[in-house]
Amino acid sequence: MCLQVEELLKEFDNVCTLRVRMPISSDLNNPRNFITKISRYNKVVNIPNSMTVLDELLPISIEMAKRNLRGIWNFTNPGVVSHNEILEMYRDYINPEFKWANFTLEEQAKVIVAPRSNNEMDASKLK
Repeated sequence: MCLQVEELLKEFDNVCTLRVRMPISSDLNNPRNFITKISRYNKVVNIPNSMTVLDELLPISIEMAKRNLRGIWNFTNPGVVSHNEILEMYRDYINPEFKWANFTLEEQAKVIVAPRSNNEMDASKLK
C-alpha cells in the first residue's frame, strides 16, 4: 500500500515524502511511541532496525519545508538500534525493575497479525 502511494506521489513535483521508521519521542505516554509500545510487550525480537527519533528529526523537517525540498526521504537517524538496546535504556533510565524476554522470528510470526519488516534504511541523503 505505501509503495503504491509513493508511486502516485512521484508524479507530483511539489511533494516531500518522509519515511518514518519506528518513531521514538520523549513522550512516553504516547501509545504510538515505539518505546511505549515495546515496553508493554512480554517478549520482543532482538533485531536491529532503523529508528526515527522525532525530537531530533522534526526540526529538520521544518528546515526541509523552508528549503522546498521534494522527493522521497528515509527520515531516520543513521545506523540501527536493537529492541534489546532500547529496552535496556528504558530499564536504566525509566524503570529499574523492568524485565522482558526475547523470542525468535518464528515464534513471533505465530502471535502477530501482520508480518514485520526489519531493516536499516539508508539515511545518507538526509545527512
